[in-house]
Amino acid sequence: MDLQLQDRVALVVGGAGLIGSAVVERLRTEGAVVVVASRHAADGVVLDGRDDESVRRAVAAVLEEHGRIDALVVSAAPSAQTLDPARNSDPDQVIDAFDAKALVFLRIANAVVPAMRDAGYGRIVVLSGQNAFVTGSITGSVRNAATIVIAKNLADSLAGTGVAVTAVSPGIVSEQPEAEVRPGAGGQSSPEQIADLVAFLTSPLSAVSGESIAIGHRVRGVTTL
Repeated sequence: MDLQLQDRVALVVGGAGLIGSAVVERLRTEGAVVVVASRHAADGVVLDGRDDESVRRAVAAVLEEHGRIDALVVSAAPSAQTLDPARNSDPDQVIDAFDAKALVFLRIANAVVPAMRDAGYGRIVVLSGQNAFVTGSITGSVRNAATIVIAKNLADSLAGTGVAVTAVSPGIVSEQPEAEVRPGAGGQSSPEQIADLVAFLTSPLSAVSGESIAIGHRVRGVTTL
């Protein structure tokens, strides 16, 4: 299927990470012009999502060079493995994780939306996680659930403008995902499988907006969110 991404400009924040790098490769395979953004970008733009000025400069640089941003993918967030389980209800860890994921997404989306709105077209995809759907870690639940809620609010505010916003929530990410899905857990998916979904959602063929899409089996035994 031709996703009609040839020469589309895509900004991938966190494009050097496990999922982000797979997204970059997939979009480039489709012919998109991909700009990788990270705090230590060797090839792309430097962007620190916790710094408003850094975000503004990075987005401005992409717009100056390419004239537009057709798609934004935000996969920049500390891995769940970096969160301290012993501090999962520690307000300081919760606040820090919320800022590093949910507010990073909001800052970057806010910076990109005006150009997309002016163009009458744009696709924004953020990586959340199936930890949003279960208890056990206040830190993990809050940062992911907040990201989904922010994405939905942005999507609603942009309804009818041609700009779509979607959240994608992987379960466990593995290079060799297992088929088994345990009760109370989400199914596994590979970075490449996630990238395939993201590529479609960034495509003009996608009419999806305001949705939270789980990839890998949605948490077994959960019906909400």
